[in-house]
Amino acid sequence: MTESKLTFEKTRVIVAGVSHLQPDFEYTMQELASLVEANNMEVADTITQKSDTVSGATYFGSGKVTEIKEIANADDVNIIVLNDELTPSQIRNLEKETKLSFMDRTELILQVFSNRAQTKQAKLQVEIAKLQYQLPRIHPSGNPLDQQSASGGLANRGAGESKLELDRRVIRKRITALRNELKTVDKTVDVQSRRRTNTTLPLVSLVGYTNAGKSTTMNGLLNFNKEDSEDRKVFEKNMLFATLDTSVRRIDLEDNSSFLLSDTVGFVSKLPHNLVESFKTTLKEAQDADILIQVIDVSDEHWQNMLEVTEQTLKEIGVVDKPMIYAFNKADLKKGQQFPTIEGDNIYYSALDKKSIALLVQLIKQKIFADYKQTELLIPYSDQKITEEILRNSQIVKKEFTNDGSLITANLSPKELEKFNKYIETESSF
Repeated sequence: MTESKLTFEKTRVIVAGVSHLQPDFEYTMQELASLVEANNMEVADTITQKSDTVSGATYFGSGKVTEIKEIANADDVNIIVLNDELTPSQIRNLEKETKLSFMDRTELILQVFSNRAQTKQAKLQVEIAKLQYQLPRIHPSGNPLDQQSASGGLANRGAGESKLELDRRVIRKRITALRNELKTVDKTVDVQSRRRTNTTLPLVSLVGYTNAGKSTTMNGLLNFNKEDSEDRKVFEKNMLFATLDTSVRRIDLEDNSSFLLSDTVGFVSKLPHNLVESFKTTLKEAQDADILIQVIDVSDEHWQNMLEVTEQTLKEIGVVDKPMIYAFNKADLKKGQQFPTIEGDNIYYSALDKKSIALLVQLIKQKIFADYKQTELLIPYSDQKITEEILRNSQIVKKEFTNDGSLITANLSPKELEKFNKYIETESSF
């Protein structure tokens, strides 16, 4: 085998799961296979068990455990990826009975996140979640220090910590150190976020299931920026969790209206709780948004499951009662679906279609600028900073310089109207 073939050879695994009354079981198994591929592994076989419950000892029933061992040996596979998060004892029992390696869904997602994390913040968040996952799963490895000898009786108790306790203490200390480091990074990110929040520009945040097309939608919207945005585009690829890092871009449209647009990490079913907790700061853009755009892959037959998972995850991170546009992407791939079309708060579109993005821009403007008023402001030359702020952040219709100061006509938000109230000459709806 050549070196190049060795470089690109993927680890072959078997994916397996128990239905245990999950109405969307088949879908989660398909998704598990996609997660395996996202982790640069290859699915050699799929094994399922129809059962109302899972075994407390081995997750699968004893017969299925034997079947998995036989199929794995026949396929020359030694890693089994499971569709649920298992207890440490279930993993240990399975590995003991089969002499195979088992990876549950949570560990798989953590590996994918770990491989995709780019920024310092994302790397810290993922490492904390991984250590929290590992903490209850470390177990004795045969080291003499792992157990205190029973023959030593009371005299031997407290003579030293077991290797197990030492390992756990090291992990806890590491988690504490990482959390402190993350707080420092979060403060920097928070300052940047406050700077954005302190502007009068509305914030629009893209949310949704992983691989629904958020990054492609963001890049499509950047194409409507009146200045060249090629160097500001975000990474996009047809894979789960192509990017984990929140990106924020300013969109300046031809009519001089402007808004901030953020693209957040995608969601997936059974997203590990520790990971959601770790990424709360990263998802702060969604919490601060004036409006959310939930991007949904309408061509996927399971789009309703994806929508429900997204909304449940948003609740978990405290994002509730936000105005939302439901953006049904990939309408070009759904047979019989007309696009681009708007139905109330819903838009059916293709992120690769310029007409679709133009209609999405129109819908965004209708939503975020609904309460704006066309206002004439007279700002004395002594308040030059105010003039600069308005020219930088507001939708300018006209400006001229008079003997009394800068006369600016702009479309202002309610927040801006309050802030610049003393300079207002006239105002009207637009």
